[in-house]
Amino acid sequence: MTADPQSRASGTSIQETYYPALNCFGCGPANARGLRLRSFEVDGVVSATFTPWPEHDNGAGFLNGGIVSTVLDCHGAAAVMLEAHRRGWKPAPGADLAFVTAGLDVRFLRPTPLREPVELTAELTSVAESEMTVVSHIHWGGKTRATGTAVWKRWRPRT
Repeated sequence: MTADPQSRASGTSIQETYYPALNCFGCGPANARGLRLRSFEVDGVVSATFTPWPEHDNGAGFLNGGIVSTVLDCHGAAAVMLEAHRRGWKPAPGADLAFVTAGLDVRFLRPTPLREPVELTAELTSVAESEMTVVSHIHWGGKTRATGTAVWKRWRPRT
């Protein structure tokens, strides 16, 4: 279901393609200190590999829950932004993105390793111009470690 990490590394990610100047901590290619997630569509599923840093320790030798949540949210963003682009739903004037997270429900199912690459998947479960829902997963060792369901709303900046 996921592409070989080597082949993904040589391609242009969804983030780099559709929002290269974004400074988001999790998925912004322009944030040199961020996680810089790189997501790719593979067989209809948005996939990525993420390798945690030692600084992401939860104090017990596993991946910190806040980082888990950020990774799930920001990887899901790639699926949302890809779909928005396909449907021609551009950002509103003055906005950098067409959609923003309105809610995120994270379920921690098993500890996520700190020193091993983990696989990420994301799939849209509902799509409308006003709102999209995406379910993202972190997988390692043949098991799902965490799941995030995010609702993304169309963003129209207000002054």
